[in-house]
This record gives sequence, structure tokens and C-alpha cells, in this order.
Amino acid sequence: MAGFFGSVSTTPCISDVFYGTDYHSHLGTRRAGIATYDASTGNFRRVIHSISQASFRVKMEGELPKFLGNSGIGIISDTDAQPLLFNSHLGRFALSTVGKIANLEQLASEALEHNMHLSEFSSGRVNPTELVGLMIIQQHSLVEGIRSAQQKIRGSLSLMLLTEDGIICARDAWGRTPIIIGQRDNAFCAASESSSLHNLGFTILRDLGPGEIVRLRADGIEQLAEPFPDHLQICSFLWIYYGFPTSTYEGRNTEDVRNYIGFAMGREDDTPVDCCCGVPDSGIGMAIGYSEGHNVPYRRAISKYTPTWPRSFMPANQEMRNLVAKMKLIQNDAILRNRRVLLCDDSIVRGTQLRDHTHCLIEGGAKEIHMRTACPPLLYGCPFLNFSESNSVMELIARRAIAELEGEEAALDEERVRAYTVTGSPEYQRMVDLLAEKFGLTSLRFTKLETLIRAIGLPRNHICTHCFDGSSAHTLK
Repeated sequence: MAGFFGSVSTTPCISDVFYGTDYHSHLGTRRAGIATYDASTGNFRRVIHSISQASFRVKMEGELPKFLGNSGIGIISDTDAQPLLFNSHLGRFALSTVGKIANLEQLASEALEHNMHLSEFSSGRVNPTELVGLMIIQQHSLVEGIRSAQQKIRGSLSLMLLTEDGIICARDAWGRTPIIIGQRDNAFCAASESSSLHNLGFTILRDLGPGEIVRLRADGIEQLAEPFPDHLQICSFLWIYYGFPTSTYEGRNTEDVRNYIGFAMGREDDTPVDCCCGVPDSGIGMAIGYSEGHNVPYRRAISKYTPTWPRSFMPANQEMRNLVAKMKLIQNDAILRNRRVLLCDDSIVRGTQLRDHTHCLIEGGAKEIHMRTACPPLLYGCPFLNFSESNSVMELIARRAIAELEGEEAALDEERVRAYTVTGSPEYQRMVDLLAEKFGLTSLRFTKLETLIRAIGLPRNHICTHCFDGSSAHTLK
């Protein structure tokens, strides 16, 4: 994933950009960058760092005196280096993007066929942000260029474009990723996470609509292009996993959604347990709701050790990520011993971390281990966002369970898999029972899709649930 922050003010902006970007550290572990524009000298300043071994603050703090000017953008991401600087017939600008370009190679080939060049490579790949910049400058204006990119890209694209005349923000055409606008005296900001606004003195003004393009200046906001009507397909995983607890998207707070899911599961669950706990951090809100709904004590049977294991230091290598995920969580044997423990977590993807959690609970002396997740089983890879490292649906533990039950051919047959997406169907129940057995769980239950939709509180057709039921594949455009 990735998250960005931009600010335009009548005073120097670097403090806002630095701290506002830092509040997006939970969205990226690989690279971070800042760019500012100083109108007094007409100069852009840009710095990009790797953050795989040290946090954004550690890497950037020493650079801050170099950033001058009243407008700037910053980004933290799991993808390629950005912001990137461009000098074109449309003027000079710095560009940052959030999203996933599913047809990246096709668009890159088209660019090369039209005598354009791509110079930014990372791990032998085309840099998506550079490609987007090239697509923009092929048109007669920045707005036309952004609109053209939105229409040609399959997947998702939200962007911030720092110009000599403010910051242009454009939300993904289908609204899969958010952009929230904030306001303060003599300043405006835009962010992926609304939680980044509060401590900087900004109040939430509004969310950009799907495909909407605006320009932020210190004295106001100018709409450059209206939202696409009936296009909203915001990612449900914002509230389930990667959104920050204090953030609000489309008027719905993350922690409220997690509490609602847990409360609803607790109310309908008849399983006798002695306590419940949440897997830090994204499972805690659900567990607090479950505790209230099931009338069972909430206990911190697992705690995260943050002094030396924050997420920002997690490496890109999946094997090392699994090790870090295990090392930073410590079970409390005194709470676990001889108790029937119910564990709440956001999701089960590959199952590696759940296997570790179950092992530590058993080691801690738990008498029974019950698992509840904040979403339905993950049966489809996401073609729209980079929130998962999975390269194949067969990396998903739910698909592998289908393969064990019916063979790999059935697990790759989309028509057959659809039967497993229906809560309570014979296929669904066999899959859940097999997963519980594989992980040594006393019981396992997933949140119903209907409960998730009610928790988010938006119309069903405004929420992307593709990873659970494949239902949004038709909007891959």
C-alpha cells in the first residue's frame, strides 16, 4: 500500500508535510519521499529514502532544514521511489501516486512505441509513478492528462501533483483509495488518512469524490473536474485492516466499524469462552466489540512489543516479514493458562501468522482456542490495490483448503469457487471446518459479508468486496 500527505500554506509547510506524512507510516515499509516548492526562488526540493531498515522520521529528520517553501507533498509506500520530478510543456511538477496499475506493462510498451523513454527502474520494473507522469504530459493540460490516465489505467490511481501554483489532487476514478481534504487558518491539506489532520490543527473539510480533481492553494480550493457519477467502489479493507483506528473514510470511522463487527459476532455467537483478545493492532477494535456483544471479559493475552519491532522496520522479504510478525507479538501466559480464549483478528490470508498465534496460545497454556475474523474468507486476489503480497490465488489459505477438499482444478475454477463464498453453504462449512482443523482451533468463524456491509454503512454497490466474492471484477477498468 501507500499513503500521501500534501499541504499548501501562507507559511513554511515542511513541518506539516513531515509530520503529516509520518502519520501514514502504517501504509508502507519500503520507500518514502518529500518534495517542496519554494516560490521565492522558483526551486523544487526532493528527497527519497529507503525505510526498510529505519523509520521515516529517522531517515528524514536531518533533511528538514533543506526543505523551503509553503507547499509540499510526502509519501510512504511499499512500491517504487517517489515523488518524481518532471519538467514539461505543462510546467514543472512533483508527482506521487497511490494505487495499482494492472496494465502497467501494456501502457509502458505503448509509451515506448510513441518514442517516450522510461528511466526510473526498481528491481527491473517500470516505475508506475513515472509512467503516470508521462501519460499526463502527453495531453494539452494537467487536468486532461490526469483524466486520460484515469481512463486508460486498469486498477486504481490516486495522485498528488505539486506544481508552481499549488497542489493538484485527483482521487481514483472508482474511489478505491480515499483522499481527505483538511482546512486550517491560511492552509489546506490533503491526505490518505484523516488521522493525520488532527494533531496538525486541520479539520476535515470533505472527501474527494471518485475521479474528482481539485487544486489546493493557501487561499482556497478550486474544483478542476467533477467526480464520476455512481463510480464509488471504496475498498472494504480500509476498515478491516490497513486503515488507522482514528481515521474516517466516507464519514465512517475505522474503529466504529471494527467495534460493530465484533459486537455483532459476539451477540450471535453461542460459544462459551472465558475471555477474548485482539491480535494487535487491527484485531483490537473487533475484540472490544466482541467483548461487549458476548458479555465476556476483554483481556490482553497477546501484546505487541513496539520499541524495536514497529511496522516501519519490517523488511520486504516475505520470510523475514513472517519472522518479524512473530517476534513482535508476545503472549501473556498468566492470562492464557487454563482458559478458553477467543482470538479476534482482521483476516486470514496465507495462514502463516495464525499458525504462529495458535502455537503461542497453546504454549501459553490455553485450554481452548477460538478464532473470529473481521471479514469473510479471502478467496480472490486484489487486482485493484497493492495491499497484499500474494502473486497467486493459490497463496491464499482458503483457496488451498478448496484444493485439499476437491483438488487444485476445482480451486482454480471460478464457478466452483463461488459456492464457497456463500456463508453457511455445505462447501463453505467444509472449508471453514478444514481450516479450523489445520490450525488446531477449537472453533473458527468468519464475519458474514452482510454484517461487514452493515458495519461500513455505505450502499452495497459503493463498497468493493472483490477479495471475498469476486463481485467487483466487472469494474476493472
